[in-house]
Amino acid sequence: MNDASTNLWEAGLGDLLLRIGGRFARVEPRRRMRDYVRGLLGPVGRKNGWQLAEYAGHGTPDGLQHLLSRSRWEADEVRDDLQAYVAEHLGADNGVLIIDDTGFVKKGTTSAGVQRQYSGTAGRTENCQIGVFAAYATTRGHTMVDRELYLPKSWTEDRERCRAARVPDDRVFATKGELARAIILRALASPLPIGWVTADSAYGQDSHFRRFLEDHQIFYVVAVPKSQQVHGPRIDHLIGQAPPEAWQRLSAGSGAKGERFYDWAAARLPAVWEFDGDEPTRQRWMLARRSIAKPDEIAYYLASAPLQATVTDLVRIAGCRWKVEECFQSAKNECGLDQYEVRRYVGWYRHVTLAMLAHAFLAILASQEREKGCWAGHTRPRGPHTGRDSTSAGSRTPPPCSGARPRDDVVPLASPPPSTRPPLPLHTARSHLRATARQRPSHPHPSPLHSPLPSR
Repeated sequence: MNDASTNLWEAGLGDLLLRIGGRFARVEPRRRMRDYVRGLLGPVGRKNGWQLAEYAGHGTPDGLQHLLSRSRWEADEVRDDLQAYVAEHLGADNGVLIIDDTGFVKKGTTSAGVQRQYSGTAGRTENCQIGVFAAYATTRGHTMVDRELYLPKSWTEDRERCRAARVPDDRVFATKGELARAIILRALASPLPIGWVTADSAYGQDSHFRRFLEDHQIFYVVAVPKSQQVHGPRIDHLIGQAPPEAWQRLSAGSGAKGERFYDWAAARLPAVWEFDGDEPTRQRWMLARRSIAKPDEIAYYLASAPLQATVTDLVRIAGCRWKVEECFQSAKNECGLDQYEVRRYVGWYRHVTLAMLAHAFLAILASQEREKGCWAGHTRPRGPHTGRDSTSAGSRTPPPCSGARPRDDVVPLASPPPSTRPPLPLHTARSHLRATARQRPSHPHPSPLHSPLPSR
């Protein structure tokens, strides 16, 4: 690693630790926090208490365990600092907030929120905890910015069990969709400039979730199952009537092996008078993504976009959803996101928040690498706190794709049958969520694809 990259690493990490240091009133927890974050970034085989303590030069893990369990500091305040840090270094007016959840496989029954439940990470039902996360993505980079621990009813209905895990008494059952909405509200009130929200079908199929985004005038592209109804018929039936010329080959963004090309079809949906009145300010769409190698594999989306948005714009936002999977993978592999050994509620939030902070540092450092060209090939350096080398896979230019060039026009699909119902089966969002929403900050230079939202 050359001197420029070493200086960039040390200066950046020092500034970050100084930024959040004020959240720790006493010098001991402040030092332990620094050691903990450096350990999460360091070449530690498994980032648990003993190995992190050994890396930091501690005789025992007691100090780091005290930091996570009994020390006085608020993980939510550090999260707020994290969001401001990401906004400062990665923020852009057309930033995309990505909602998803991930599982943490655990043994036993005492860890807060653990039970046998489906984990998309494992691809099956496991004894695990589930965390709902938000990632933030722009052309400058992407990283995680918020988190909530999902507590099943088996926990919230057993208050003694909750007290044993130090779950606050006011924490009641909330669905993953409700946790996601709370996360979005916090993001809207943060310095993060957000132009879009995207999520997978677990959230996109929830009419309350889509209605919430409509109520807060947030543009979105969300995946839905093939059984999703649009004006009555199922979305797969409507897309199935698309003529061959309705499909166009577009890239959903770059991946580990280069650009990810798919065939896409899109159709505009009628305005919803309930939201738009006589002068619509947005355009609703349905969208389909078809695999080139396996044409039977089709994914479906619903979207609400600016009036001037094109199919290419929608494809770009839909493709952003994979960035949260990249965040999960890199945060677990590089920053020990899932390697904690805490069982209590507060310990989970503290470890996960510090792991997110470490991941954000790496994401911002990578962005600075690209901008300044310090490290050729975007290679993560090997240094005192970097862990193993991590080189991003080189882009591979795909063979020329067949079909026409990307079009801004849309080949109309078969029109849905007339219906008195609105195009999306949306229902009223919970009033307490609306009441807590804050006015979004305006941006002096709006993206051409995102104009400032009107005040509510």
